[in-house]
Amino acid sequence: MNPEVAIGVYSNLAIISHSPTEFTVDFAQMLPGTPNANVRSRVIMNPVHAKRLLSALADNIQKYEKNYGP
Repeated sequence: MNPEVAIGVYSNLAIISHSPTEFTVDFAQMLPGTPNANVRSRVIMNPVHAKRLLSALADNIQKYEKNYGP
């Protein structure tokens, strides 16, 4: 993995849009006192992969809540 990618980016806001063939997720950072969010990363995926992501997130949230509570 590229070291720049491995560092990751912080996001406290996700903006999701879609077309018939793609889902676009913009991961953004909203700073206090600023009127606009800065998009830090954009991920574009097909509906099949979006559904897989939804399932994986639900599974991981369930595991998280089992360990740490809701």
